[in-house]
Amino acid sequence: MNRDFIGALLQLNAEKGVPQEILIETLEQAIESAYRRNADAPENVVVRVDPESGQISVYREYEVVATPDAVEDPELQMLVGAAQKIDPTTGVGAKVRVPENVTQAQLGRIAAQTAGQVYRQRLREAERDVVYSQYASREGEIMTGVVHRTTDQAVVLDLGKGVEAVLAVSEQLPGEHYRIGQHLKVYVLEVRRTTRGPVLVVSRTHRGFLRRVMEMEIPEIYNGTVVIRGIAREAGSRSKVAVESRQVGVDAKGAAVGQRGARIQAIVAELNGEKVDVVLWNEDPAQFVAEALSPAEVLNVRIDEEHKIANVVVPERQLSLAIGKEGQNARLAAKLTGWRIDIRSDAGVATAAAAHGSAPDDSATPEEAPVDAEAEA
Repeated sequence: MNRDFIGALLQLNAEKGVPQEILIETLEQAIESAYRRNADAPENVVVRVDPESGQISVYREYEVVATPDAVEDPELQMLVGAAQKIDPTTGVGAKVRVPENVTQAQLGRIAAQTAGQVYRQRLREAERDVVYSQYASREGEIMTGVVHRTTDQAVVLDLGKGVEAVLAVSEQLPGEHYRIGQHLKVYVLEVRRTTRGPVLVVSRTHRGFLRRVMEMEIPEIYNGTVVIRGIAREAGSRSKVAVESRQVGVDAKGAAVGQRGARIQAIVAELNGEKVDVVLWNEDPAQFVAEALSPAEVLNVRIDEEHKIANVVVPERQLSLAIGKEGQNARLAAKLTGWRIDIRSDAGVATAAAAHGSAPDDSATPEEAPVDAEAEA
C-alpha cells in the first residue's frame, strides 16, 4: 500500500464527506482485522497507517506493570524495566508498543486479500455516522422532503442522500392526502440511528411545527422582534398562539396576522386549513385569559390564585362563542394560559345573585363550561 493508493482513497471519499482522520482510522481497523485472521495474531496487535507515505506499521501493545507478580499474561503485559528500554519515558500503567517483524510485502498481500471487504463495510458505517451527525442537529427544525411511498401506517419521505423521514398516521394532519412526488414540510421530532443510516421521525401535528412555520412566514418572529410566548394546538382544527413585541412601536398581533391577513392565511394554507388565533400575551393573568378567549368579548375575569382558576363573565350573547364548539375555544384558552377557566354569562350571574338575594358575584360557583388544562408553551 503506497502513498498514491492512500491519496486515491482520500480523493475518492472526500465527496462522501468522510473526514480524513475517520478514513485512516477505518483503514487501520480493516487491515488490523485482516492481519489478525491471516497471521493468527494476538489481540494486542495495533496497525497504523501513515497518510503521507502510505507506510503500514504493525505493533504489539503491552500494558506496563511494576513487578513480576503483577504480570497476569506475558502476551499482554511487560515489566516497567523492559518497557523503559523501548521507551525511556514510559511508566507503570502506560502502554508501550513493540514493532512486529512483518514486511510491507506481507502486509500488502494481507491487505489485498481480505482488508477490502472489511474496509468497505466500515467505510459505509463511517459514512452513515457522518450523515447521522449532520441530521442529528436538525431535531426541532423544519425540513422539506419528497413523498416516496405511502402505507396504512405512515408516509415515507425522501430527504436526499439516501435519508428517509417517517410521518406516522398519528403525526399527519386530519384530512390531508399525500401523493408520490409531492414536496412536504415536516417537523423533525427525532433522528434515529439504524443499520441503513439515519431515519427521521417527523410530524405535522406537533405545536413545534406551527412555531417553525410562523418563523418562516413572519420576519418579525424570525428576527426576534416578536416572540411566541405559547402555543395551544388541536392539530387540523384550531390553534391559539400568544405573541409579544420586544420592540416599541411594533404591533405583535398585526405583524403575525399581516396586511389583510396575508401572513396568517399562508400559515393556515400550510396547515391544511387549520384555524390559527393570534392573541397578545400579557403578564397580568386576568388580561391574558380575556385575550386568550377571543374572539369572544369578556366582561370580567376574577383570578383565584389559590385554586388556579380564572372565573370569567361574558355577555349572554357571547357565551357560546366564548365556550366554542364542543368547548374548544375555552379549552385552548386554558391550555394557552395555564389557568382553569370557568365561564358564566352576565345573565347567569345576575340570576344566581337574585336567587340568593344578593348583589351579582362573578366569583360564585360556575354552572357552565368548566375547563381544566395546563399550559403548552
